[in-house]
Amino acid sequence: MSLILFNKPFQVLCQFSREDGRESLADYLAIPNIYPAGRLDADSEGLMLLTDDGRLQHMIAHPDHKEAKTYLVQVDGLADAAALTRLQAPLDLGDFVTLPCRATQIAEPEWLWPRNPPIRTRQDKPTSWIAVTLEEGKNRQVRRMTAAVGLPTLRLVRSSIGPFSLATHPLMPGEWMEVPADGIKGGRVNRN
Repeated sequence: MSLILFNKPFQVLCQFSREDGRESLADYLAIPNIYPAGRLDADSEGLMLLTDDGRLQHMIAHPDHKEAKTYLVQVDGLADAAALTRLQAPLDLGDFVTLPCRATQIAEPEWLWPRNPPIRTRQDKPTSWIAVTLEEGKNRQVRRMTAAVGLPTLRLVRSSIGPFSLATHPLMPGEWMEVPADGIKGGRVNRN
């Protein structure tokens, strides 16, 4: 059984089949019979888990298992206490109400790679960073949450899934590491 940590680059499709000439997981991972355990939008970056074990894939991806996921979010505007309080409480997004979560303002992580292409900057409007930890994961949920509190997402990086983290196990975009399913020890980085 393989468990792969992969740092998905910006604009890479979270699937192995190619679409419209866009990059997909197949451009980075040539490991037979592995599948993503969860998804990440093309315009989001960061940690994904992949495995060749269907039971493990289901366990990681299924919402009933409530594996915590942390996202580092650069937003347009300054995240004040009121916005953070609203993000943490159940938030009605129209088609569903979010579960409570953790949301804190952070400094831009020093270990974070520059995005290619860079985020647009505006002289007259500051940006800030928020760490959001969810135990659910609906389609585009973090982006919809920040927009609902008046802080549109500019950049979204998933930094951790359960015990696996890019901060403690650094991978640059496009790199992957095989780890034991029961933990990180013994993983190796593939820089192909």
